[in-house]
Amino acid sequence: MKRIPMVIKLFSVLLILGIVSSAVTQIQKGKTRPLTTEQWMEGVIEPHCKSIKKGLEANLLEDKAWKKLAVNAAVLNESSYVLMADGRCPDGLWATAASETLRVGSTELLKAIESKNIEAAKSAFSQVTKSCSACHKAHKKKEK
Repeated sequence: MKRIPMVIKLFSVLLILGIVSSAVTQIQKGKTRPLTTEQWMEGVIEPHCKSIKKGLEANLLEDKAWKKLAVNAAVLNESSYVLMADGRCPDGLWATAASETLRVGSTELLKAIESKNIEAAKSAFSQVTKSCSACHKAHKKKEK
């Protein structure tokens, strides 16, 4: 009789390890497409965030600069969908950061940009970066 509980315990541990392993894999890459999350961050999110930060720091923006910021904000908004697609989402923290904080923040950023309201844009961009820091704290690999 004591063997059955041990077998159940062993099975439970293996099941949990499998789930955790699956979650880590999903953070690295979608289930069916080759793009890794790290590649998306480096190739899309990081350059658009840097452009927004630089543009908002300039304070005095002309129409052409506002138009570029709108493109950057729209790409960040679309990224909130990409980060949830193809099985990339490993947990509730990721889901909240991507589908709520990033999506809502970038939508507010777009509205502020469209109305050319620099202070509202800075505030909304601050919300966007909160989504990044929350997720990175929990999921980004620590550099050695």
